[in-house]
Amino acid sequence: MNKPFTVACIQNCATNDTNTSMAECIDLCKSAKDKGATFIFTPEFCGHLYVEGKNFSTDPKPENQHSALHSFQALATELDIWLCIGSLAVADPDGNLRNRSFVINSHGAIVSRYDKIHMFDVTLSDGEIYRESDTFTPGEQAVIATTPFSEIGLSICYDLRFASLYRLLAQNGATILTVPAAFTHTTGKAHWHVLLRSRAIETGCFVIAACQYGYHGSAHTYGHSLIIDPWGKILAEGGEEQDIIIADIDLQHVNNARSRIPALIHDRPIKLS
Repeated sequence: MNKPFTVACIQNCATNDTNTSMAECIDLCKSAKDKGATFIFTPEFCGHLYVEGKNFSTDPKPENQHSALHSFQALATELDIWLCIGSLAVADPDGNLRNRSFVINSHGAIVSRYDKIHMFDVTLSDGEIYRESDTFTPGEQAVIATTPFSEIGLSICYDLRFASLYRLLAQNGATILTVPAAFTHTTGKAHWHVLLRSRAIETGCFVIAACQYGYHGSAHTYGHSLIIDPWGKILAEGGEEQDIIIADIDLQHVNNARSRIPALIHDRPIKLS
């Protein structure tokens, strides 16, 4: 079993100015490193987010031209840390836009990529309507990132509501699940804590969920970034402002939780009568 290590979630409020948003992220990552973090997690669309009605502004670019991605790669090398970039908007060669998460090692290399599978197409009220699929093409592949710390199952925001994804990740070796988000304030108040704790309990995994806060045009995000242990205990929680949360991860807690309640090996085929 790997030795305990220290993780951090940064909590930022991205704007429609990528340079400003990235400067905030970089400063927060440096502060998290100073606090002892060796693996740092950022929210969804951490480098650029602005919403006007149903329209998302996220500054998409091809990977090889993505200044925000390149800045994060340089930062990982400079600070000698691993980064999980919650997501950036990426333009694929086929012309599709992807909401893509990246795991970057301490040498600045991209270890894993994950394209968000479930699109946030919801109507919360007459004045709060989101249609992510109008802008982005969904991914089709679940991803586990292999790191020196742990096998990490990747997801993004609205994926949180689809428990089967996390069960698949855990049953294929993930001991940490990431849920970077720009969770709306409306749904965050109602569902954020209970859904994240449920995913931890169901899978016996640590859950690391960095979430944006504040206003991004017409969108209001919830904050309350969380780090949760495999028994469902909240180890660290952010507020509704710029924040850094820190926790030590001891993977022995995964073994302990799964040995007490071995639900991951108790699946049975079910037929509807």
